[in-house]
Amino acid sequence: MTETILGLGQNKPIRTIIQLCENQLRKNQGYPRIVHARAGGIHLIGEKPDYDASVSCYKIQADTARIPVAELRQTLVGYGESCSVAEQGGMLTVTVPAPGKPLDDRAIEALEIIAQSLPMPEVWRVHGEKYRVDHISVELLFQAMIRYKASDTHLCPGEPPVFRIDNQMRHSEIIGPLSSEQISALIHELATEVDWKEFQEHKQASFNFHQVGLGYSRISCFIKSGAPHCTIRFLPEIIPSFEELNIPGETMTRLATLHHGLVLVTGMTGSGKSTTVAALVDWINNTRQLHILTIENPVEYVHMNKKSMVSQRNTGTDVLTFGEAVRGALRHDPDVVVIGEMRDPDTIRSAINAAATGHLVISTLHANTAAEVVNRIVSFFDPVERDLVKLQLRDCIRCVICQRLVPRVGGGRVPILEIMFNDIKPLNSAILAGDTDGIRIGMQQSVSHSFIFEDYLFRLYKKGILDLEHAREAATDVSILDQMVMGTYSIPRLDSIKSAHMGGQH
Repeated sequence: MTETILGLGQNKPIRTIIQLCENQLRKNQGYPRIVHARAGGIHLIGEKPDYDASVSCYKIQADTARIPVAELRQTLVGYGESCSVAEQGGMLTVTVPAPGKPLDDRAIEALEIIAQSLPMPEVWRVHGEKYRVDHISVELLFQAMIRYKASDTHLCPGEPPVFRIDNQMRHSEIIGPLSSEQISALIHELATEVDWKEFQEHKQASFNFHQVGLGYSRISCFIKSGAPHCTIRFLPEIIPSFEELNIPGETMTRLATLHHGLVLVTGMTGSGKSTTVAALVDWINNTRQLHILTIENPVEYVHMNKKSMVSQRNTGTDVLTFGEAVRGALRHDPDVVVIGEMRDPDTIRSAINAAATGHLVISTLHANTAAEVVNRIVSFFDPVERDLVKLQLRDCIRCVICQRLVPRVGGGRVPILEIMFNDIKPLNSAILAGDTDGIRIGMQQSVSHSFIFEDYLFRLYKKGILDLEHAREAATDVSILDQMVMGTYSIPRLDSIKSAHMGGQH
């Protein structure tokens, strides 16, 4: 039983108190059929015949030592048909309406008189009973996600399932509002004993679940306002190809054929980083005879051995910690190391070390542009280490991909990319200097295979895949895209950033 404390103010009618309490319980726990409110020796109970119905029966229980019992009985003399009064064990119980009677105007009048006769508190301790407990079918949820092409499903008390479709939140019209009991039961059903224990102890957990024949998922559960919430990220059983993802196959193939170095796939949460990495790994798995080692928390896309052998390790079950898994990776004879996320200095050091010792390392990072990734990584370290880290990044970074998802013409979303290849000396030097502007200018030079978001957006706009409004919303620098559309944009010279810096020093 989760109890909530509510301040409802003075002189509230009993029906209003129960309604306010029910509204709060709906938000935090779901729809109850019984509402309890306790305070100052008074216990109010509202009972409903069904979850969607209104309260049809009220019980008022009061401590006879703390209320004027005689006065209350005298007040209710004329309402004998509308309510029943009983006294037992030092508690007076008034039931409105009386058993077998409807909640008519006379009964409502009796409730108002009772409220006026009792010292009604301002602050109440509230809880509910008889929440919805019918089973949530995870198979139906998966079928719905496939049907609606939803990337995620959110389950929270008091609401029907909410699907994220083309980055818009849509409420289910088939399944009604859920209760905390239903969501907790679903989490318990899907989680292993280890994951369930983690959820109970730490109030949050994340794990993988496979619905055979429909897809995989990443389940993320947490507690909010004392109630469980759950997010299901849908992951197809068949990993999409570069073409199906609408990302440039030639560029991705060039990355997948690298033998060593660091490849980073970056972007904000929900931009499709994990899917791009999975497609990259799947291409290697299909075409090269290597050992691919992945370290994830949790494992998301599941890879079967094809030409390559794939070893996927889940932190918490296969290895205790993320850092320990990354540090030990090189002892497992990998050719390719996939790190779920660059999340701390130890992980980054291990990734750089693996890339520097002849391994291809693929990882993800939260960043808004490819040009800012170097300084984003360096910011994890103490100032005394930063010059060394930039030197190591200059030598091991092969490519940084940054992506965003943008609504496409005709519906759905398409990834737009910004790619920095460390393939020309000005870019190499800018990485060493941690010069974000210099990196961005270097990416625009024709001698590099790199390109910025605005260039990619302009190409998709010309092909009719994106409209100009959404292209402008996704641009890092709208003025550059506008100049490209008008045909007036000129690529900045490599020495322009140096001149600007020198001018600032005088």
